[in-house]
Parts: sequence; C-alpha cells; structure tokens
Amino acid sequence: MKRSRLNLFKATSMTISVLGVVLIIVTVGIIFYIGFQSLSSFISYDASSGSSYDKLSALKSEYTTLKGQFDNIKIEVDKNNNKNIKIAYVNAELELIKAQSAITDVESAMSANESPQEIQNRINAAQVQMQKAKTSLSDLRSMM
Repeated sequence: MKRSRLNLFKATSMTISVLGVVLIIVTVGIIFYIGFQSLSSFISYDASSGSSYDKLSALKSEYTTLKGQFDNIKIEVDKNNNKNIKIAYVNAELELIKAQSAITDVESAMSANESPQEIQNRINAAQVQMQKAKTSLSDLRSMM
C-alpha cells in the first residue's frame, strides 16, 4: 500500500511538473507573439507615417509656390479694371484658402495620431483642393 501511494505521488508530481513546463512554454510563446505583432505594427505605422510626412512636405512646398504665383498675379489684377477678372481672382483665391485649410487638416490629423487611412484620406482631399486652386489660377491667367 505504501508503494502504490508513492507511485501515485510520483506520477502526480511528474504530471504537475510537465504541465508547468508546458504552461511556461505557451506563456513565453504568447508573449513573443504579442511582442512581434506590436513591433511589426509599430514599424509599418512608422513607415506609413514617414511617407505621410513626405507628402505633407510636398503639399506645403506646392502651396508656397502657388501662393507666390497668386501674389504676383494680384498686382496685375489690381491694375486691371475688369470686374470679371477681379471676381475670378477672388474665387481663385478662395480655392487657395481652401487648399491651405486642407493642408492644416492633414497636419492636425498627423499631430493627433489619427489612423494612417484617415491621414491618407485627408492628404488626398488636400491634393484635390490644391489641383482646384491650380486650375482656378490657370483659368484666371487665360482671362487676362
């Protein structure tokens, strides 16, 4: 009887030891998986964020160039006494202001750590608005 209790004790303690080792291995595996997933998502977010900053920089540069062109044409519009040209200039300048607002929206989304998809949507909207401002400027030039 003593031997059977001893054998039962040995079997039980061996089972508990094996289960403990298995649980430790599973726990380490889960921690490794979670760490790997978070690291890979951080790297991909960082990469998409970098390209977003590049696009934002390009938009700002494009805006600065366009703003300079608007400032140059304003002198010509002021010299011209044609009311239609002045109205067209005001409308074109409004498109430029909308482009600046769209660029500011992109900056605020990036500073608020919005999702990469939301930032990309705002970048696309800013690019569309910038194109509208360019088109309105070329229409104004064709009127002059």
